[in-house]
Amino acid sequence: MATVKVKFRESTVPGRTGSIYYQVSHRGKMLQIPTPIRLHPEEWESSRRQMAGAGSDSFVQFRIESDLALLNRIIQRFELAERDYDVGEIALQFRVPQHQTTILAFMRQQIDQLEASRRFGTARNYHRAMNSLSAYFNGEDLPFQALTEQVVEHYGASLEQRGVVRNSVSFYMRILRSVYNKAVRLHLVEQSYPFRHVYTGVDTTRKRAVDERIIARLFQLDLRHSVPLARARDLFIFSYCTRGMAFVDMAYLRKTNIRNGSICYTRHKTRQQLCVRIEPVVQRIIDKYESCSAVYVLPVLRAEDAAEAFAQYQTALNYYNRQLKVLSGLLELDYGLSSYTARHSWATAARNHNIPISVISAGMGHTSERTTQIYLSLLENSVIDTANRQLTSLFDGAAEP
Repeated sequence: MATVKVKFRESTVPGRTGSIYYQVSHRGKMLQIPTPIRLHPEEWESSRRQMAGAGSDSFVQFRIESDLALLNRIIQRFELAERDYDVGEIALQFRVPQHQTTILAFMRQQIDQLEASRRFGTARNYHRAMNSLSAYFNGEDLPFQALTEQVVEHYGASLEQRGVVRNSVSFYMRILRSVYNKAVRLHLVEQSYPFRHVYTGVDTTRKRAVDERIIARLFQLDLRHSVPLARARDLFIFSYCTRGMAFVDMAYLRKTNIRNGSICYTRHKTRQQLCVRIEPVVQRIIDKYESCSAVYVLPVLRAEDAAEAFAQYQTALNYYNRQLKVLSGLLELDYGLSSYTARHSWATAARNHNIPISVISAGMGHTSERTTQIYLSLLENSVIDTANRQLTSLFDGAAEP
């Protein structure tokens, strides 16, 4: 049976880095497989055939271990096939992975397919995950066989060490797992469950809603001095008064979506059909921006081409959130308004007006009441806090027993 050893070749030039190579031996023949890994002599521990000291936890060490695992799997396949093979065949299969598919190249293919299907948001998320992984790989591309459990865990740890929050780490892991599982389904790699011990959930984060008095103050602000701020305020009020319509749905809202006094549209997130009656305040905003576009209801998008429109949407969303922060300052709030605040605020106001959960759920386009229950449970605790304040007020000023 063939054997593989890791070797370090020092540079003939003093002070220059040496190189790592793999020595494959079988039936008295030997072959060296070069790698792009370059190290200084003091970084390599020859007796243990691994990086010295703290370097043993580095990506380079994981790369070496992944390469060795791949070489041993290739040898095992040859042995199971019960046929003659030589060191050259081992090297050939190592250099040219199955189907010549590497992780980053496969992710680029998935991004191209998503964009062709006009799923630009998902494509953008895949692109972010690919860039993160590429940075971890130092710009190299590796075969899927290199994506071992150790590499995945080390990648997650490296993100956390860089200060990436847990939900973002989980976001990257979910995308990478999805890409890996698709490669498994296409028989590009054997399933080895490298994600079994990494966190891919979503931590609950504090959702900020404002009460109706803040909404009223925002509505009454004199913003004649600033067209951008007035526009941001109008978009926020429009969202609140259309049952918390998401910004992406407002941006893509077309004049053809207005029928018989209602706005009928399909939610981008859930693909659910919704119809919202146009209230007087909403109609005034629609009328105000009537001349801005022959296609869209609100002054967010101009392009009709899908890719160009999505790029405009991303820019507009960032700008909208910046303007909302300015409005937060004008209202002297201790926290910043965001594109989500109107939606959260509508849900909270509806709950405070004793509107049934089932009605709130339908109004927001949630696919189940459970989603709405979770949604509301993450919002402000102010109602409960107020009730508790009333219940405990009898102890105020009372002497201790």
